[in-house]
Amino acid sequence: MDILQEHLVRARAAGGVFARSIAVAPWGLRLPGTIQLAVHAVIQGHAWLWLDGGGEPVELRPGDLALVRGGPDHFIAHEPGAHCVLPEDFQVAHASDEAERDPRASAFLCGAYRFAGDIGVGLVNALPPVFLIPSRMDNPIQAVVALLSRELSQSEPGRQTVLDRLLDVLVVLGLRTGLTSSPNAPAWVRGASDARLSKALQAMHGDTGKPWTVEELARMSHMSRATFARVFQEVLGDTPMRYLTDWRMTVARDLLRTQDVPLTEVAERVGYSSLYAFATAFRRHHGQPPGRWRQSGQDLPEATLTH
Repeated sequence: MDILQEHLVRARAAGGVFARSIAVAPWGLRLPGTIQLAVHAVIQGHAWLWLDGGGEPVELRPGDLALVRGGPDHFIAHEPGAHCVLPEDFQVAHASDEAERDPRASAFLCGAYRFAGDIGVGLVNALPPVFLIPSRMDNPIQAVVALLSRELSQSEPGRQTVLDRLLDVLVVLGLRTGLTSSPNAPAWVRGASDARLSKALQAMHGDTGKPWTVEELARMSHMSRATFARVFQEVLGDTPMRYLTDWRMTVARDLLRTQDVPLTEVAERVGYSSLYAFATAFRRHHGQPPGRWRQSGQDLPEATLTH
């Protein structure tokens, strides 16, 4: 399993609401910043997108895809600065079928996507506040958007399942593009693209319960121990064992927060042979033992997911 796939599985990614809208100017839609990851695509006409409180508006043309991470509210409208209303008011104002036949109308898709735990939060936070993927003839995103638009305009059996799966594909394609081009990309993105380290990184991420050693990871990478440690430090900015420990702690936090499993099982699943060793490592990272951390119900930190 590749590392992005590993993160998506652990983040338990799930689509939320998806809607197709069509409107003739003037029109404007305001979407709350509580949406963890919003997805926008224009099918016909054009739209402008901007954040509440700052940032230059960006124009969306047919085939473009925009990912907007949670934070401030954001707006999508026929022109920058247009009056924007909440989704329920927008639906009432643009409920007429006449827009479907008007060549001046803009048709666009809006979706909401959610992730769970530190790993999911970190994936989203690695993106810029607004990430625009321009249309290209060879971009598979266009084909997915076209399928979504078709499915949303009809009422066929299994429609919601098809929409959920297509939204999954759209978000993965967007994340794949966004993470590889973002200056805030996690360290594993750099490592996964380095042929010397990719196999070792996939092993570390895919099997946190295995008692990995630098020697074994170096052998897997066809390097000496010293060379592997040096290359790893140069590319990822950390030692292999410290990186592995940080990743194990990230996985442990998600297990403690989202799954009702005994502490001994959490310890085993993240590579510790005893609860004492796990609790000591966890306390070193978080200032308190895992049991107390789980009971405290503290808010998730602003994860940057360097791993």
